[in-house]
Amino acid sequence: MSEIENQEPIEETYSASNIQVLEGLEAVRKRPAMYIGDVSERGLHHLVNEVVDNSIDEALAGFCNNIEVTILEDNSISVLDNGRGIPTDMHPKEKRSALEVVMTVLHAGGKFNKDSYKVSGGLHGVGVSCVNALSTHMTAEVFRDGKHFIQEYSKGKPLYPVKVVGDSDYRGTKITFTPDNSIFYVTKYDFERLSDRLKELAFLNKGIRLSITDLRKTDENGEHPKHEFYSENGLRDFIMYLDQGRSKITSKPIYIEGERQGVPVEVAMQYNDSFTENIHSYVNNINTIEGGTHLTGFRMALTRTLKKYADDNKMLEKLSKDKIEISGDDFREGLTAIISVKVAEPQFEGQTKTKLGNSEVSGIVNQMVGEMLTNYLEENPKDAKEIVDKVVLAAQARHAARKAREMVQRKTAFSGSGLPGKLSDCSSKDAAQCELFLVEGDSAGGTAKQGRDSHYQAILPLRGKILNVEKAMQHRIFESEEIKNIYTALGVTIGTEEDSKALNISRLRYHKVIIMTDADVDGSHIAALILTFFFRYMRELIEQGHVYIATPPLYLVKKGKYQKYAWTEEQRAQYTAEAAGEKEDAKVHVQRYKGLGEMNEEQLWTTTMDPAHRTLRQVTIENAAEADRVFSMLMGDEVPPRREFIEQNATYANIDA
Repeated sequence: MSEIENQEPIEETYSASNIQVLEGLEAVRKRPAMYIGDVSERGLHHLVNEVVDNSIDEALAGFCNNIEVTILEDNSISVLDNGRGIPTDMHPKEKRSALEVVMTVLHAGGKFNKDSYKVSGGLHGVGVSCVNALSTHMTAEVFRDGKHFIQEYSKGKPLYPVKVVGDSDYRGTKITFTPDNSIFYVTKYDFERLSDRLKELAFLNKGIRLSITDLRKTDENGEHPKHEFYSENGLRDFIMYLDQGRSKITSKPIYIEGERQGVPVEVAMQYNDSFTENIHSYVNNINTIEGGTHLTGFRMALTRTLKKYADDNKMLEKLSKDKIEISGDDFREGLTAIISVKVAEPQFEGQTKTKLGNSEVSGIVNQMVGEMLTNYLEENPKDAKEIVDKVVLAAQARHAARKAREMVQRKTAFSGSGLPGKLSDCSSKDAAQCELFLVEGDSAGGTAKQGRDSHYQAILPLRGKILNVEKAMQHRIFESEEIKNIYTALGVTIGTEEDSKALNISRLRYHKVIIMTDADVDGSHIAALILTFFFRYMRELIEQGHVYIATPPLYLVKKGKYQKYAWTEEQRAQYTAEAAGEKEDAKVHVQRYKGLGEMNEEQLWTTTMDPAHRTLRQVTIENAAEADRVFSMLMGDEVPPRREFIEQNATYANIDA
């Protein structure tokens, strides 16, 4: 255990009487997905988030500035903070230690008491008790009042009463838990995935140090992998991190910070030369991926303030002459922004907490952003002109894109002639059962057409590399033949009066969209281009679980009657050894599949398209801000950050180029 930094003595009262009890734990193990989302990889990692969020709540209350996460050798997790320590005295109603109540009773915690926590991410209070219920073993250690307290649990039940095991000069809480492998399908923690969340929390909470260490591995120097995150400037650092792959058009991020009606508001924004809007919103450190009232307030203030400044300075006259109406979209093109608010009693839509509903927050954010942005524009006229010029260009491009978009819409009819000529459609009209394969090249498309099950599998060949939408204006995207074919085949429509990029998927024709490209460098690049298009212009399909990547094999290992497909280098080595051992006088033949066209229709069906044997990788967005950064970095114009990313993440040299 590393040393915890001592802090000033605490004057506020935080004891057992602050812990309020609502109900017990029984349902958690029976229906875990109701409480943590699912029991796969996402749910497994959510357990760590729940424990860390409790430590962050202590930081928000002003009592913690250091949080350490450790992945132990047996894949269990330890989270240590230097907060006040969970109260250990007797709970007045429960007649047992408050620590035991917090750890074993659902909806028990100090966050229900306004005197203990003014704001809190874990609104429902199910956090650590849920983690306890879903762990084969958990240990809670508390350092407070000069003592070291401990209690252990098995599947949510205490093994003994809270006890003192020694004296301690430290203050804080340490939670160690082992997820129950009889509940979770996946039990191995991803170091980088956990690191991304801690990095995000460091940006959202300036001045707090978060670290993660992986004791399962060592490098060539015998050191364990470790990441440490600390941000002095908070959201300003976050914006610079997200925008490192884009060319900025303003001298520095615009930063807004203040508090109204007891609601702290923090905003950072930066305009760049891209053609996409990238706004990330948070409430009490929770990424509200569906937005809400805080995002609405920000957008209203941005549009109103920038338009007034442009009108007052007669900067929109060219648009008036060309009879182009300006819209809210135009003010957000090329904008990266982060809105973070801290709300004492947030009203979220559902347990997933993805949309804020507090009506008063909209007015608070609207007023504060409007006032401070007005001041910024007046004090920075050069940046203001750059921003308005960008808005004018966006309006002109949107006007040009409307005609191109309308052409796509007209072709999105469901009678035969309205579908792309290259599409080999399936016979079923049940979208929930239908699959669309986006296949690299006509040759592979022909093989896939011959090998598919035509009842529910459709094939759309794509010619070469599709347009890189990260670098393209909107009208060019809708003019691209390959992209028009994707829109038309899927049966989706784009654009409303309020949002020219809004996607309507109510008439989606296939519930599985499968990207199937060659297993070489070019194939990976094409898949990346398609994924960039989906992330920027069809994100709803990813968020609703409709997008997949096919995984064709890399090798066929043959020797006599022995024949096995290999998807990894490890499998190739294993199968080669197995084949060599079968018959000593015969040579093992290893065929490297660089392209889908090297397989015949039966092989492609058996390995890559047959639901009984194929492996599909579902595309998900775990961290929207990090995904935004990676796409802009890999597909944008800035070379240095892309080179650095590749150098850090490349595991071996690919010689197929």
